[in-house]
Amino acid sequence: MAALKAPKLGGTGTVTLDESVFSVEVKPHLVHEAVRSEMNAQRAGTVATKSRGLVSGGRAKPWRQKGTGRARQGTIRAPQFKGGGHTFAKVPRTFIQKVNRKAHKAALRSALASHAQEGTLAVIDAAQFDVPSTKQARAIVEAWGKQSPTILVCLQEEQNLSKSFRNLERVAVIGPSEVEVGAVVWARSLLVSEAALPLVQGKAQ
Repeated sequence: MAALKAPKLGGTGTVTLDESVFSVEVKPHLVHEAVRSEMNAQRAGTVATKSRGLVSGGRAKPWRQKGTGRARQGTIRAPQFKGGGHTFAKVPRTFIQKVNRKAHKAALRSALASHAQEGTLAVIDAAQFDVPSTKQARAIVEAWGKQSPTILVCLQEEQNLSKSFRNLERVAVIGPSEVEVGAVVWARSLLVSEAALPLVQGKAQ
């Protein structure tokens, strides 16, 4: 099997990708589980309402048991009264869905491999940006011709590269530590700086 390569934008040639990350079989079920886990982890789970036992007041019966012609009631804090408690009160909960580390790394490899195998992954050299230039960044993206949204992964010290791309519409700039399965799946195209590529590959191994 020939080594998988990614085009080098803004320059010439290609970059050889790590086969253990970008040439693996794509496993959609693992990607699905990982994305669900990441999205659920972002949910606060703090919603809560009061049951009839938590609502204040209503200790006495609203009227006597018999002789009024009305249905018997024990407290005005019952759910049928205005200001009463909820029948099935919501309580704080956690939405965390555990995915073990091995499966999560496999899902990240699948997401990255999908971009590499479909030709929507490219590498960019930050050295070509002597100064921040949104115009230059836009020209590179348009010449590449891939669909957006696009994610650019670069190092924190690559400020010229980051500033050049961050103002482009439907382009998100993140660091290697922020590369997650959900973000990679959301992106229709993926750009990685040459310096950040080894870190991205290392995170998926």
